[in-house]
Amino acid sequence: MNRHSIFFSLILLLLGARLPAQQVKHDPKAQLALAKTIVADQKLKYVDSLAREIIKEGFNAGSGYSQIWARDLNTFIETALEERSQSDIRGAILLFFQMQQPNGEMVDGYVLKKDFTWHDDTPYYSKNAPDHVGFKNTVETDQETSLIQLLGKYIRTTKDYGILDESIGGISVKERIQLMLDYLKKERFNQKYQLLWGAMTADWGDVQPNDSFGCDWNELSNEAIDIYDNAMFIIALQTLIDIQPKSPYVSTWKALKKDIKTNSRRHLWDKKKQKFIPHIYPKTSPIPKGFDENTIHYHGGTAIAIEAGLLTPSEIETVNKQMKENVRLSGMPSIGLTLYPTYPIGFFVGGMAQPYQYQNGGDWTWFGGRMIQQLILNGFYQEAYEEIQPMIDRVVKNKGFYEWYGQNNVPSGSGKFKGSAGVLSKAITLMENWAETTLEKSH
Repeated sequence: MNRHSIFFSLILLLLGARLPAQQVKHDPKAQLALAKTIVADQKLKYVDSLAREIIKEGFNAGSGYSQIWARDLNTFIETALEERSQSDIRGAILLFFQMQQPNGEMVDGYVLKKDFTWHDDTPYYSKNAPDHVGFKNTVETDQETSLIQLLGKYIRTTKDYGILDESIGGISVKERIQLMLDYLKKERFNQKYQLLWGAMTADWGDVQPNDSFGCDWNELSNEAIDIYDNAMFIIALQTLIDIQPKSPYVSTWKALKKDIKTNSRRHLWDKKKQKFIPHIYPKTSPIPKGFDENTIHYHGGTAIAIEAGLLTPSEIETVNKQMKENVRLSGMPSIGLTLYPTYPIGFFVGGMAQPYQYQNGGDWTWFGGRMIQQLILNGFYQEAYEEIQPMIDRVVKNKGFYEWYGQNNVPSGSGKFKGSAGVLSKAITLMENWAETTLEKSH
């Protein structure tokens, strides 16, 4: 790039950053200027290339994690399919179905038996995968829905519909999917609210407050209904409708999806506050007296709710403004901020006892990047470009994708967290595709 090109790119970058968001949304000239800025942004290209290098390394969640998780692979499979062999990814997906339990339950993930090096009171085994051990954080209810979404992304990208007919232990993948849905309806469905439930955790997290480990359902758990689990269910049902349009179950999936959407809006959306309430507690609440949990904004669950089609364009604009204001008030780096305000000191036992630690207000690109994706897909291009910048800048600074960030942008957790890499790579791809299409239309 010559000096003239560099100077021109910098001018575009400055112009794009100063354009009011609403002007960009409705002004073709402003959109064109923003598109030129995005195409000229070398940091986006650098971060995308770095993400792809990390994802090439394998399907485990990241450095420090030997396991392959469904919820993680679901967020980087599209990039993985461009960087790894289709057959390897196909095999990784089928291994989840091989680990399915007799009751239809799906594991969080799996690992080779020789790599099973941590203590687990309830490891999962399957005769269909004798060399592997499965594990599951049973406080959460997103394992089955994550796997369905993962499978759908694989099929949409590769057109390998034959995977649905693969037989595992005499049961096809598509039959096993229905067993997964049956398990959710039997074991994790609240009849009063007609919504999925899990244990009380912080937003999309998998750590409950009442014990030091926090990932297993036990006598200290509190049954809770939240937007994240149910939005994931809606997306999974739509995925099944898309990949099996001629299935005899389609009408059932459509009716169930409609009901979950209706009940999610009815019971979880606070129309007055224009936000999702954190939880419904059908039995007992763990929230201490004097603390109003509904002051808390759940950023990650809200992003997934947008993906599930639960919010109107004006509501998306409102919740995005709330997220930005929460970032300002908290002093945290980006809209990857898990939630705001945080739960009180000591509410969570262990590492999350202090505010802005891990899922109690930590900043996770893994979900912030998904909000960026939804802003792009819903036409909020300027907002997406502005709000991705802190996430891009810290990758450039650290030359890596950390699992989460604390106050003052301190990196924490896995240094090569593939979920973070995957969501940023996809967000950058969506952004650049929009920009390139906009420029092509202008010629």
